[in-house]
Amino acid sequence: MKMAKKCSVFILCAAVSLSLAACGPKESSSAKSSSKGSELVVWEDKEKSIGIKDAVAAFEKEHDVKVKVVEKPYAKQIEDLRMDGPAGTGPDVLTMPGDQIGTAVTEGLLKELHVKKDVQSLYTDASIQSQMVDQKLYGLPKAVETTVLFYNKDLITEKELPKTLEEWYDYSKKTADGSKFGFLALFDQIYYAESVMSGYGGYIFGKAKDGSYNPSDIGINNEGAVKGAALIQKFYKDGLFPAGIIGEQGINVLESLFTEGKAAAIISGPWNVEAFSKAGINYGITKLPKLENGKNMSSFIGVKSYNVSAFSKNAELAQELAVFLANEKNSKTRYEETKEVPAVKSLANDPAIMKSEAARAVTEQSRFSEPTPNIPEMNEIWTPADSALQTVATGKADPKQALDQAAETAKGQIKAKHSGK
Repeated sequence: MKMAKKCSVFILCAAVSLSLAACGPKESSSAKSSSKGSELVVWEDKEKSIGIKDAVAAFEKEHDVKVKVVEKPYAKQIEDLRMDGPAGTGPDVLTMPGDQIGTAVTEGLLKELHVKKDVQSLYTDASIQSQMVDQKLYGLPKAVETTVLFYNKDLITEKELPKTLEEWYDYSKKTADGSKFGFLALFDQIYYAESVMSGYGGYIFGKAKDGSYNPSDIGINNEGAVKGAALIQKFYKDGLFPAGIIGEQGINVLESLFTEGKAAAIISGPWNVEAFSKAGINYGITKLPKLENGKNMSSFIGVKSYNVSAFSKNAELAQELAVFLANEKNSKTRYEETKEVPAVKSLANDPAIMKSEAARAVTEQSRFSEPTPNIPEMNEIWTPADSALQTVATGKADPKQALDQAAETAKGQIKAKHSGK
């Protein structure tokens, strides 16, 4: 599945084990005694609690507390917290997509974390940045994901893989016949199209000197973005993409064509590894191709994190649990059980992780990628940008016209909904 629409289900690197005593902030004996008999509630992702089973047991024993783990779809946990938090039935620790952080902080749903720099430095820069709002930390990364290239080894070998998107265009021109296709991608969605547009200089939001996003600087319609959209349009205009992969059902059509052996390669994510394996496809996975200007296609890094609820009555202990669950040792264990790529830098080259082709591809692609913007204003980008790209894909508008309209709409919505911050 895709990490929240534009959010996500794998995560970057990991690391060498530390002893339990070295993994989190030191706590005084009085703090330990005050936590005795407490109960913490953790909301974990569906079918992922197996990844923290041992860590939870160790934390319970160390702190003499009870930890209750409840599985909920991670992309919807913030929605549930809005109701359950004030009612006193919510979690102490939850998990969520990094691009929801800004909205959650604005709504007062998350507790700021106060952890030492040496703890923060465990994680990749992009993943820890996804948890920052106004230079304050609100979560610790536990997994990362990016889009990658899946290819059917029965249709094209690794040595035959085109190196650039333009070469994939040429390959598709030779192989696409209306029922079978070469390369496919959901380029009518900004989540995927940004990979091309940003490679030519487009961007969602500009950044201030301190690295924070500037929502008044929107780059989805600048010269580079328009050039990228024009390249995207060629794939549709020349019949290299079927009409069925435009719109809401596009993802189902794209995945079906790949699992039926009718597409040589597609852009997707690690969330499809299990599904494609069950379909019996002899597939390979690699990073996204380069562009003709020599730059690698980018992608959004989706970050899954552990966060502390603002409604927690044991916020200090909850923070300790979040730090413990996301440390090097427990991140590696979690990967072994869930196959979600950890965000710990030192695990990037860990043999247990790098033996996975999917993990290697995500790790390599992450070098060319940036976090999905986590500010609330990002909510005003998705719909107008997608609508514009769909008119580009169907030939109803030229790229500049469509993207100018999208930027104007987004700016209007940002002004209307967020100017009072």
